[in-house]
Amino acid sequence: MSAEEAQSHSPAGGWRDNGVRVVRSDQLDSDTAQTPGMDRAAAIDAARVGAQQIWAGTVTIHPNAKTGAHHHGSLESVIYVLRGRARMRWGERLEFVAEAGPGDFIFVPPYVPHQEINASTDEPLECVLVRSDSEAVVVNLDLEPVEKPDTVDWIDPIHRPRPKA
Repeated sequence: MSAEEAQSHSPAGGWRDNGVRVVRSDQLDSDTAQTPGMDRAAAIDAARVGAQQIWAGTVTIHPNAKTGAHHHGSLESVIYVLRGRARMRWGERLEFVAEAGPGDFIFVPPYVPHQEINASTDEPLECVLVRSDSEAVVVNLDLEPVEKPDTVDWIDPIHRPRPKA
């Protein structure tokens, strides 16, 4: 895009007040949709920065804690694990399970019932969360989970499963 094209997209007030926004870590907003067992804090959303197509924030799950079952409506979610070990359960009765650690990404498709579990008994699980809309949609569910979920290897069609340790 040329400088002239970029200028043609410039908002009425100019880029100074309508451009890049920085939300400091001490400015996150915990007054957002919550699920029992976790603490969400919004950084990027429509109200805070004028985002129109994404929501981003943090989530912390205390040691040995698990969230209630929930889904996020028509939104896609991406979870990036910063610290700790995430155990994810999903399905109509939370019958599937997989784990992710620091540096791993988790994708949650629309309407998938799921539950986040901190697999550690002594460390918090800290993650960054991004969703495909600027509003926080959380639908808490009352599910009776299966006793022993099936473990699912997270692989894609072009990568082989990792050898079991």
